[in-house]
Amino acid sequence: MNARPPIACLGAGRMGRGIAVVFAYAGHQVSIIDFKVRDATAFAQLATDTLAEVSDTLTSLAALGLFDEKQAERLSRRVKILPEAAVQQELSSAAVIFEGLPEVIDVKRYALARASALAGPRPIIASTTSTMMVDDLAPSVVYPERFLNAHWLNPAYLVPLVEVSPGTRTDPSVTARMKSLLERIGKVPVICAPRPGYIVPRIQALAMNEAARMVEEGVASAEEIDKAIKYGFAFRFAGLGMLEFIDWGGGDILYYASRYLTQALGSERYAAPAIVERYMNEGRIGLGAGRGFFNYDNIDIENYRRDRLKAFIAMLKQLGLARAPAVDD
Repeated sequence: MNARPPIACLGAGRMGRGIAVVFAYAGHQVSIIDFKVRDATAFAQLATDTLAEVSDTLTSLAALGLFDEKQAERLSRRVKILPEAAVQQELSSAAVIFEGLPEVIDVKRYALARASALAGPRPIIASTTSTMMVDDLAPSVVYPERFLNAHWLNPAYLVPLVEVSPGTRTDPSVTARMKSLLERIGKVPVICAPRPGYIVPRIQALAMNEAARMVEEGVASAEEIDKAIKYGFAFRFAGLGMLEFIDWGGGDILYYASRYLTQALGSERYAAPAIVERYMNEGRIGLGAGRGFFNYDNIDIENYRRDRLKAFIAMLKQLGLARAPAVDD
């Protein structure tokens, strides 16, 4: 694959525009394809609005210190927008076509069928859907072995993660090429099975609902709960992955805490999954045991702990919360 191949985005909405910014920033020519029937006046207005937003986003990122503001206009010129009637060349020459249309299955199926037929067999085609499974959309794609899902988290131009979900018919080489492309533009792809909610939205939904539930129950105000999230929950998990944190503290602690909360709050939503008890019974309780969700046999534990603590200290400094020790009066 060319190091900076052309990219196409189906749909001129928030996701299409966000992905266009990402690839333009990384040096790619990007074609945003409007797949909605419009008259010339309406398309001209859409084009003006879309390109203005792309330009404004890049200008804002530059003003915030991400890069030299003098480069913003040059980066913006890498993005163009075209109506569906004039895009066969753009689609067939693209390395990847990202579908970013509204979460309406018939709309997506029509666009994927139309785009894949126009594009020919070469380009990878990826939906960015946050709700639909890749195998539900794959039958609409001509040559479905080159189809998979790439779920970006908004704003796409800032959040590093992209959840890549191949389907049952996806060629493994297509998944590898997508992963490589995303890594080259500075993203962090993770590969996951086609399951509802993928990884982050599934965890996020539980956490957000629980936060709202605590407001409802009068546990704390919205302001206090969000302060706890920012300076406790988010701080902790920015330095340690969630499963890594289980190992750090011990899977047995999670097991007993889950059992207590289930009983105290009278809800099975706090119950630990079977894997936690199974690992505990097998002695796989985490860092201290050398094994948990991860294997620590060949890791220098002291250096590992020191590196993680160093990351926490760096975050304290970033938040302006690192203080020098008090001196004696």
